[in-house]
Amino acid sequence: MQKSSLQIYLLIITIVSATVFSCSDYNKVLKSTDAELKWEFAQASLDSAECFKALPLLEELVGLTRGTQRAQDVQYKYAEAHFCVNDFYLARYYFHSYAKTFPNSPLVEEVEFKAAICSYRLSPNWSLDQTETKSAIQELQLFMDRYPGSALRDSSQTMIDQLRSKLEKKSFESAAIFHKIGQYKSATIAMKNAMKDYPDSPYREEMHFLILDSYYKYALQSTNRRKIERFNDATAAFHTFASRYPESSYLSEAQNIYEQCVKAVETLETEQ
Repeated sequence: MQKSSLQIYLLIITIVSATVFSCSDYNKVLKSTDAELKWEFAQASLDSAECFKALPLLEELVGLTRGTQRAQDVQYKYAEAHFCVNDFYLARYYFHSYAKTFPNSPLVEEVEFKAAICSYRLSPNWSLDQTETKSAIQELQLFMDRYPGSALRDSSQTMIDQLRSKLEKKSFESAAIFHKIGQYKSATIAMKNAMKDYPDSPYREEMHFLILDSYYKYALQSTNRRKIERFNDATAAFHTFASRYPESSYLSEAQNIYEQCVKAVETLETEQ
């Protein structure tokens, strides 16, 4: 066997042996009745990011240390272990539980912030139900209200802004779908509601244009008796759009819609 191959072989043997011994040591700790040994091993596991090893030990220690001086540290580490393995539902629950159980702990601010981070992490993609997103915003805002001088305030605000952006996109896309499927009356209502809910939405310009286009296309689908009224709605929407976004990339298309509306109204009035 060549020297390099031998070195690789010996390295593999060393790694496998260390793994076997490590598993053996861990099983001994799990079966041990020594709470101090379990506590030391659990802390070492967390420090080395082997959080799954720490979880069963800490779960047992929560019961063993209840009512003792160590209970506070154990419950904090138990919440941390769930956070470490990305179990944000349980981590949030145990962080909140810690804050309620030990309200005078110097770690309460940190714990409540981490609970809010859990909610932030649980916020799904914008296309899914946004209940968790709204809860996360409320929790982060509550944290900022409760700790106005916190060094974590900027981080909280950044997360709130990111979550709100997700809600703004959800609101816009939900409204825009009505326009895409030809439900133009519903589109105008949904767009207006979206702008009311999010007055600073980055999609506001596009929503104003889609309102104009929806009014126009809704008028085209209408009976002659209602067309003049609806073309006039489109005309009014154009003036609103043009005055607010004179440099818009949609302006040329909006101008064309406006001209079509004016011609249509003139023709209809002549026919009456």
